[in-house]
Amino acid sequence: MGVGGSLEYVSEHYLMCISHKRNNKHHQLQTVELKVAMDCDGCELKVKKALSSLRGVKSVKINRKQLKVTVTGYVEASKVLKKAKSTGKKAEIWPYVPYNLVAHPYAAPAYDKKAPPGYVRNVEDNAVASSVLKFEDPSFVTMFSDDNPNACFIM
Repeated sequence: MGVGGSLEYVSEHYLMCISHKRNNKHHQLQTVELKVAMDCDGCELKVKKALSSLRGVKSVKINRKQLKVTVTGYVEASKVLKKAKSTGKKAEIWPYVPYNLVAHPYAAPAYDKKAPPGYVRNVEDNAVASSVLKFEDPSFVTMFSDDNPNACFIM
């Protein structure tokens, strides 16, 4: 092994040690979607600057018409939300999902007039299911059953 090979080995080992110490918190690449109240170009720029300054952020995309901010990077959702709120704007985690992913998109808890087209509020299935009327009374079920000979005596 020559001088060049030894130098490469030492520098490679040194870089691995440094990167291991620096990245002791291993965040996965993730996408965080927020709903942020933005009225003008100035608001949009303020939010974009603040979120871009976070460590680990790779990209910030803003759709002002939907009030949607998409942050991609090695970040935690809670820190992104906190930074967005620090701009003085009302911010929350994106509360909407495409309407075809919800069992009852037009039930009261899911339907939201302020939602972008094609989206409804993300609600728990149990909450929506409890608001939809269900007839679980056994008399209704057996009244028109084929097993019941007196089920439909109108015919």
